[in-house]
Amino acid sequence: MLTIIKREINSFFSSTIGYLVIAVFLVINGLFLWVFSGNFNILDSGFADLSPYFELAPWVLLFLIPAVCMRAFSDEMKMGTLELLLTKPISLKQIVLGKYFGAVILIVIALIPTILYIFTISELGNPPGNWDVGSTIGSYIGLLFLVFAYTSIGIFSSTLSQNQIVAFIIAVFLCFALYYGFEGFTSSTFDVSNLGMKAHFDSVARGVLDTRDLIYFLSVTVFFIALTILKLKKQ
Repeated sequence: MLTIIKREINSFFSSTIGYLVIAVFLVINGLFLWVFSGNFNILDSGFADLSPYFELAPWVLLFLIPAVCMRAFSDEMKMGTLELLLTKPISLKQIVLGKYFGAVILIVIALIPTILYIFTISELGNPPGNWDVGSTIGSYIGLLFLVFAYTSIGIFSSTLSQNQIVAFIIAVFLCFALYYGFEGFTSSTFDVSNLGMKAHFDSVARGVLDTRDLIYFLSVTVFFIALTILKLKKQ
């Protein structure tokens, strides 16, 4: 499996994909948080906290992660190299997990530079150093689990079509449906928001690590990885 992970990471950084993903993620967040006026601008909000970043990041990742994952298996199927890969002395489960963790590592690398935002809001606080540690750490943990779930959806979607654009669109739709879709169906008499990822992400972002939220994200992740394996077995 480590061989597949290294292969995926090398593939990302041997072309412009890896650098582009990291740059796009940081530039979009940087512009909305520090340059563009609006609800996400930290300087305009008057509060030295990162809640605008954690509101924005899931939406940016909703498009960015499918873009990273869309070629995982669709490209292999289109080029006819999937059959060759399956003949290697490595199990199908290890192949899927290798591609999955390769994509996760790339996204985590993109997230790491945003830790600098913590030092920025710490200096902006009154007095300096006054920032919500629990909420910030909880939000980063929630974002990490969201990355796990989004990536599993993206990997699964890449098995549904040989066309990368189609795989991208399917992944974006599924990520959106599971993140925000249930919020739209919630009413005063019929609350299904807990079935969506947003409710669980918001819960973790408050700084309270409820095992139900973590189990939810892990369940979504395992479910889509299992679907990926089952889909590839039928190839």
